[in-house]
Amino acid sequence: MTGNEYELETLAVRAGIVRSQFNEHSEAMYLTSSFVFDNAAQAAQRFSGEDEGMVYSRYTNPTVRMLETRLAALEGAEYCVSTSSGMSAILTLAMSLLKAGEHVIASRSLFGATVQLFNNVLGRFGVETTFVEPARMDQWRAAVRPNTRLFFVETPSNPLTEIVDIGALAEVAHDAGALLAVDNCFCTPALQRPIEHGADLVMHSATKYLDGQGRVLGGAVLGRRDVIQAPMTGFLRSAGPALSPFNAWVILKGLETLRLRMLAHSESALELAQWLEQHPRVSRVFYPGLSSHPQHELAKRQQSAGGGVVSFEVKGGRKEAWKVIDSTKMISITANLGDAKSTITHPASTTHGKLAPQVREAAGIGEGLLRLAVGLEAVTDIRADLEHGLSQI
Repeated sequence: MTGNEYELETLAVRAGIVRSQFNEHSEAMYLTSSFVFDNAAQAAQRFSGEDEGMVYSRYTNPTVRMLETRLAALEGAEYCVSTSSGMSAILTLAMSLLKAGEHVIASRSLFGATVQLFNNVLGRFGVETTFVEPARMDQWRAAVRPNTRLFFVETPSNPLTEIVDIGALAEVAHDAGALLAVDNCFCTPALQRPIEHGADLVMHSATKYLDGQGRVLGGAVLGRRDVIQAPMTGFLRSAGPALSPFNAWVILKGLETLRLRMLAHSESALELAQWLEQHPRVSRVFYPGLSSHPQHELAKRQQSAGGGVVSFEVKGGRKEAWKVIDSTKMISITANLGDAKSTITHPASTTHGKLAPQVREAAGIGEGLLRLAVGLEAVTDIRADLEHGLSQI
């Protein structure tokens, strides 16, 4: 099934299904480490890649393959490789496509662990990263070197929801002979399909909205078959950051309601963002659906809705921000997002806490900043809980 034949909602429910001899209706969960071959010749063909059948669940498993096929259909990608987490997806992308002496240009506005991965992990293996302002195309161009191989960006960014013009950035990357990778975690293919705008690679933390209920870890990298299949499957086979069949099955079931959930998250998030923008104890709100957002018009062209994450600055810095968090009664205090349950966190001391203060400041992560991932509770209850917290300032 492809997007040429079916709408996204249908693909999210039916793409990729392969039924066994029992003809089950729901996707089967193949909890096995290995697969039996008919004979020695078939075993040899499977291990050499001549026969594309299953070999070992570290890199081939029917349930995992169903998830990869469905997600590729949703993103409009030729191929998908899934991994054990979102961070392992970025690591798989980097280790498969980069080598010592090569250069990456990345947005300054990335998830804290992603910055650590590029700086502290890949840097030790001779891959250098330059960080630039995400919306400044001139900075991306100026950072290009002869050995630049990859552009990496989140749009919307975590946590300030900055929007990058994917088409314009793809042109800059391709002029430099580099690939453009887009982290599509905040929007998912339900709201944004980066490949349609020129991106070469899309990555996901399936832990977030793709699962949708905070149950399991998972990740994925998608793109052209020649860029993804052999290099990244080879990395999975050798390095082992495999997605478990159980987690793949859970995420598959999550995808069935993806479009409905993303629209519901977005509707509530917009209502809360508009309310927060008028609140006397809030100095600034970051949400692409607001007309005050610097890239609001771009977001309207590139996304079908604003997404479920709202970040806002409270007056008074860390002390008052923590007071808001501690005074909420219902909203979960956790750094995860994409859950049916609303969550709140203080990025400067959690998700971006390991970054140097000057790095956080350059990325706009202030001490008064809070990130709210809007869940599926009644928006009136979420607002009342926030108001109780804000009233303590």
